[in-house]
Amino acid sequence: MKKSQIATQCYTLRDFMHTPGGVDRAFAKLREIGFEAVQISGVPVAPAEVKKYADLNGMTICATHEGGDAILNNIDAVIEKLNLYNCRHTAFPCPFEKQVIDMGMTLDLANALEAAAVKMEAAGKCLSYHNHNIEFRKIDGKRIFDIILENAPTMKAEIDTYWVQMGGCDPVEYVEKYAGRQEIFHLKDFGVVYPRNSIMVPVGSGNLNWNKILPAAEAGGVEWFIIEQDQCQKDPFDSLKDSFDYLMTNFVK
Repeated sequence: MKKSQIATQCYTLRDFMHTPGGVDRAFAKLREIGFEAVQISGVPVAPAEVKKYADLNGMTICATHEGGDAILNNIDAVIEKLNLYNCRHTAFPCPFEKQVIDMGMTLDLANALEAAAVKMEAAGKCLSYHNHNIEFRKIDGKRIFDIILENAPTMKAEIDTYWVQMGGCDPVEYVEKYAGRQEIFHLKDFGVVYPRNSIMVPVGSGNLNWNKILPAAEAGGVEWFIIEQDQCQKDPFDSLKDSFDYLMTNFVK
């Protein structure tokens, strides 16, 4: 990967980005770490202000996460925001539990996402699906994640490594399975704590096999390697720096 392909998910820094000034300071700190790109999520600031401070700090907005209701019911507004950001990618962030109760509901969701993905593609944009662990539950012998992607062929995957592992599956297997269909990728490591819990930890400090995950992702056509850590055990900027430095030391060419 190249340094310019490493981004961070702003949801990691959501507590620091509630105001335009906070967005400006957060972007400045990310630039000091070495980041050149961000994914916008969890930032309750007007998009025009977010774009303003991204430009002032030399940050590319590589992707967003938009609310599920907006993607399913107001995709034109999503496309408009992406145009403002000069950004191609967004992702469906998480289904409501009622949307994946059974096969019928899951297929309804997939069909609605496919309609949104087709409309986005016509506008030159790309809709991806971000997984948590719930999508690795099986319905009629098939995992929900696979059912959705099989029935929404225009939509791409935004695989999240931690949640694949939390769902009882192998991140390497899923990165390889959706090679050629994943352009944005969430890097999040899986830590184990006594007696039987898992935690999110900086990339390279947990149990995931990055020496297999990242080459598979590169071979599969990933464009953006997006570091996210929903919960940090120390200052989130320090956690992001740990992840960034690990990638720079071990994988940046």
